[in-house]
Amino acid sequence: MNCGEMLEIPLPPRRAVDSVMATRRAEGFGKRSIKTSSKNYALRLAISMTDLTTLEGKDSPEKIRAICQKAMSPAPALSRVLEAAGLAPIPSVGAICVYPSLVKVARESLVGSTVKIASVATGFPSGQFPLDLRLDDVRRAVGDGADEIDMVISRGAFLSGDYRRVADEIARVKEACGKAQLKVILETGELETLDAVRYASDIAIRASLFAGGFAAGFAGRVADGEVFIKTSTGKVTPAATMPVILVMLEAIRDAYRETGVRIGMKPAGGIRTAKAAIAQLVMVNETLGGEWLHPHLFRFGASTLLNDLLRQIARLQRGGYAARDDFAEA
Repeated sequence: MNCGEMLEIPLPPRRAVDSVMATRRAEGFGKRSIKTSSKNYALRLAISMTDLTTLEGKDSPEKIRAICQKAMSPAPALSRVLEAAGLAPIPSVGAICVYPSLVKVARESLVGSTVKIASVATGFPSGQFPLDLRLDDVRRAVGDGADEIDMVISRGAFLSGDYRRVADEIARVKEACGKAQLKVILETGELETLDAVRYASDIAIRASLFAGGFAAGFAGRVADGEVFIKTSTGKVTPAATMPVILVMLEAIRDAYRETGVRIGMKPAGGIRTAKAAIAQLVMVNETLGGEWLHPHLFRFGASTLLNDLLRQIARLQRGGYAARDDFAEA
């Protein structure tokens, strides 16, 4: 694709959201009673789904190497205790998420690991760069070794009603990703309403599938988990609220019913506790089904969540809480 004439992507129909009902349903998922064995499973699953993230101006190669080490082995001492008790060690996280300039460092640090490298691109977090620069940003990150690209949509274009531009840019970024997975960040805190969140989700899914060949009938070109929709950059509040996540999950559910393709989901921003993470896993299971309870289809974008997940596993094993500094920040 070139950056000239806009692509003829058919826009999805608009679907109204009952915000009162969505909020009520979302609140209910946090009230489920989780037994000890199920909780232990959910905590480990959440760790395997975590994108350990650092997106700060002070990020350095040394910091990225430390984060990569923690991503591969989140809690070596706790793993040894678990193994001595005949239990499985702590799993590695799903991915690390870094700026494009640090992808090469991460790739060198993760040799032989199953941890993926995600990189924010397309003028993160504003998305206000010229399109050709954003596409170059994507290609450079993929060329340096990124397995996954987290792009930001043009919220200004969306809020001004220029939906075709939003769809066009998503499709072009999808093409620029090549074999890399695409996560489309909606920045839901700036979209103002659940109706807007739903429409942005539908546009992101439709544009990604269009780029993957659906318009030409090549449905097999888009694999399950090849495309995600993501709540937030983590730079804007509110971010990953339960009603917002529910609305996005329902968009994914409806897309699956229409196309047979499983779109992934990544809540990000403000997810700090194991309790919140487990509530979201319950919501995923009840809205989409157990097939989505896998790192290939669901991730948490978080920088502080991992330590609380580890503290909860340690509590289940030891019978008491670990100190907050037992699991050092990378």
